[in-house]
Amino acid sequence: MKTKHLLVLSVAALLFTFCSDPQSEDVNLSPTTSADLANFGGSGGFAPDEWKGEGYNEVEENPFIITLDEPVSTFSIDADGASYSNTRRFLTSNTLPPKAAIRTEEFINYFPYDYPQNGNAPISLNGEVSACPWTPGHKLLRIGIRGKDIPDHQLPASNFVLLIDVSGSMKQPGKLDLLKESFKLFVDEMDEDDKLAIVTYAGKAGVLLEPTSGRFKDIIKSAINGLDAGGSTAGAQGIITAYELAEEAFIPGGNNRVILGSDGDFNVGISNQGELVELIEEKRESGVFLTILGVGTGNLQDGKMEQIANNGNGNYEYLDNIEQAKKVFIHEFKKFYTVAKDVKIQIDFNPEQVRAYRLIGYENRLLEESDFEDDSKDAGEIGANQTITALYELIPAGGSGRGPVTTIDFRYKEPTSSTSIPLQLEIPDREVLFTMASENMRFATAAAGFALILGESEYKGILNYDHLVQWAINANSYDPHNYRWEFIDLVDKAKDLR
Repeated sequence: MKTKHLLVLSVAALLFTFCSDPQSEDVNLSPTTSADLANFGGSGGFAPDEWKGEGYNEVEENPFIITLDEPVSTFSIDADGASYSNTRRFLTSNTLPPKAAIRTEEFINYFPYDYPQNGNAPISLNGEVSACPWTPGHKLLRIGIRGKDIPDHQLPASNFVLLIDVSGSMKQPGKLDLLKESFKLFVDEMDEDDKLAIVTYAGKAGVLLEPTSGRFKDIIKSAINGLDAGGSTAGAQGIITAYELAEEAFIPGGNNRVILGSDGDFNVGISNQGELVELIEEKRESGVFLTILGVGTGNLQDGKMEQIANNGNGNYEYLDNIEQAKKVFIHEFKKFYTVAKDVKIQIDFNPEQVRAYRLIGYENRLLEESDFEDDSKDAGEIGANQTITALYELIPAGGSGRGPVTTIDFRYKEPTSSTSIPLQLEIPDREVLFTMASENMRFATAAAGFALILGESEYKGILNYDHLVQWAINANSYDPHNYRWEFIDLVDKAKDLR
């Protein structure tokens, strides 16, 4: 609980200073091992029968790259947060999550950061370099992006289509019942200039509600209340129907989005992950954006839904309770309004400064160097007032004193444009101790560290759960909805389960 940690703040601050900046030299260039990523909870967890039908994609952890061999690193941003809330479901059920459920970038980006907004551009950039607290002699590079805020009265008119799985598996607690309550929260946030339609799918897809003005909230909620589950799961047919309806009601210059709620267990028609990705890649050309909401326990197809979102100008969240629904639909409502799409990041590391580097997370978002200026290559989206963070672990090339500036290139597109716009960010290395880094750096590092420990990363160095608590306690002055305090409680829970 929050009060428990307040009692130890002063002690934690002292420990934080003592433990966070080891400076001895330790270079590890070994590649990642091929661990069994489907193993639930690593060495300390177990898999109750009700979770064994869940589907996760195996991901090989990013290794260190020798700068002389490959000086350029390119990746797409990732705005998802599903991995963290899904992990919370496991931990609050007294079970450690499967390693394959851990996507480090989604732990980091679950949380908002106090990044400044600069000028009128759709995105603003910032970053810093500090010592790495888990490996002596290494450094961390933080890259921060914030989407431009849009005042409520300036939000564009929206064309929303709810695509709701009402197949038999959705009868289980925490699935359709949670989606119904969640979507009613969403309806309350709509403006009368917005319109919303509902498509459902079980054995086949159908239109439950034609596009209806946000002025008629009672009519929309009545349709949601009437939802019931039964039958098989024709997910692909539902996707096709929802996009057709969204295209018919398309608002030029407006906010056009399909919001899919499901456990992802498609079993009628196209159900293969690769074929579903191809379908969604075709549909993204319509200019309609996508949000995917995963729900439930037992047959959650997390990997499938994450990949559909990645390839469909979309984002993926997991709803484990009504508080998470409030986060998605109320606290972060503006994320439904994309301000920049196909956002890419590229760094050309100088081998005289950096001996080797490792992108922490984003394994599903790596791009080829040539993809950076290829405007046909899909990348991630960022919503209004949303923050995105990425971390690199760096092995310095040697020498002493303040290092020269690091220059990072970005490209993004306006939501309705097909041509990217370049940006640059210069980040100096001022030889900053981790304890003196910004709260943004320290909390992002704690979130990343949590994923490294739970995923039993070979790159976690001297990390332990106590470090995470110390860093988070000392980096929570910006916590508008108490997510960071909840993080501390979850770390304690994971430590107890170990």
